[in-house]
Amino acid sequence: MKKHIFIGLSLAVMAALPAWAVTLHGTLAQGGMAWGQVTPGSKVVLDGNPVMVGPKGNFVIGFGRDAAHVSHLVVMGPDGKKQTKTLKIRKRKFSVERVNGLPPKTVTMPPEWLARRKVETGRVVKARMVFTDALDWLHGFTIPAHGRFSGFYGSQRILNGKPRSPHYGLDIAAPVGTPIVAPESGVVRLADPAFLLEGGIVIIDHGFGVSSTMFHMNTVEVKEGQHVKRGERIGTIGMTGRATGPHVDWRINIGALRLDPELLLKDKNGKVTTR
Repeated sequence: MKKHIFIGLSLAVMAALPAWAVTLHGTLAQGGMAWGQVTPGSKVVLDGNPVMVGPKGNFVIGFGRDAAHVSHLVVMGPDGKKQTKTLKIRKRKFSVERVNGLPPKTVTMPPEWLARRKVETGRVVKARMVFTDALDWLHGFTIPAHGRFSGFYGSQRILNGKPRSPHYGLDIAAPVGTPIVAPESGVVRLADPAFLLEGGIVIIDHGFGVSSTMFHMNTVEVKEGQHVKRGERIGTIGMTGRATGPHVDWRINIGALRLDPELLLKDKNGKVTTR
């Protein structure tokens, strides 16, 4: 892969907080991720929910597709002093994507699939809910495959004419067999060649609950528990599971919170690739 895309410390916005607290880097928008560093031993809370703080004071936060336009970040220092910052979260407009030609049972699952599907979704949840002190997510991301962006985060999906949940990934279309690489270093928490809807799937843990998920893979070439480096081959593009053409569906999560991978992309010339 010739082109790599990296995250930058001034990716989209920099929200300045008082000197006692932190300067936030990242994107304060629906689907965005932001990160910063506080005094070690501090506590961080976002909208009433505790945020993991690492040994060196690092933390990462995110905002879902339908996040409110205002969020409240609270930092309590080791000395017990508490400060609150109001964050303005940019609202976004999401398109409607119509996908036709899918096998009917991948749109409305038959009863005989339900038990297996429950096991599969449970494995995904477990893989994404690992929180370690690793800081791989802070170093940047590269696109997992070279190809055309064919589907976008947040888009309302109409599958075979039936309204379904929004899309929560970035689809990258390319021929079957195109290499897929790790978007960032981390530990493989899930690797399976044959999920019902996702097809070949790999989930990589980058630390602090930040994970990358790749769907619809033709081959899965890594094993659970394996450590991979950014840019290392993990498999190939396919059209397995619920897909009408060959592509990889790349997703970014913080735990169960689904974020927009496209907002984390920035090329070597400093151009932000978001639409």
